[in-house]
Amino acid sequence: MSRAALLVLADGRFPAGGHAHSGGAEAAVKAGRITGAASLEDFCRGRLHTAGLVSASLAAAAAIGVDPVVLDAAADARTPSPALRAVARRLGRQLMRAARATWPSAELDALAREFPKGAHQPVVLGLAARAAGLGPDDAAYCSAYEAVSGPATATVRLLSLDPFDATGALARLAPELDQVAGQAADAARRVLAEGVDALPAASAPLLEISAEAHAAWPVRLFAS
Repeated sequence: MSRAALLVLADGRFPAGGHAHSGGAEAAVKAGRITGAASLEDFCRGRLHTAGLVSASLAAAAAIGVDPVVLDAAADARTPSPALRAVARRLGRQLMRAARATWPSAELDALAREFPKGAHQPVVLGLAARAAGLGPDDAAYCSAYEAVSGPATATVRLLSLDPFDATGALARLAPELDQVAGQAADAARRVLAEGVDALPAASAPLLEISAEAHAAWPVRLFAS
């Protein structure tokens, strides 16, 4: 295992396409649900414990060696919104390109052949972590952090929010991020004995509904 590889994978400058997506923050800002640092923290907390937990568990399961094709189907089942499913696959395709260039892997090559239009991003993330020599806990942390860092970065742009305030919101979420990453990695280990039904299926209906509305906007700053 290489902690340096984890830093590379989690770095916002890793060319995985996440900068073009707000994680639902753009729709939340327009609806008035995010107006500043406090409401951003609330939004990220909700996202972390729902969509973030699901994504982190999928990534951890892929990193531990669970069949990524089975995990991709599990990701589909846990993503009711067609818009979010499409976004997850676009992000997965972009991450796949970056991961194969950075950590060449037969497993990544096989998944790319299986899903030429992109597998779900958390599944690709977990397999990329595996290719980099990382384990399920590392993949879970990386995915959980992405779930909150994306909206925080987007909100800085959308509201001209002070970056110090946005970073402070993320820092206050650190204990909960530890908790979610631990839950996700534990669930991934149970999959080996119990199957993918052991993975969480936490629901965030407002994120799903907002994603469908956002996809229909004629003008938007972020793709999702």
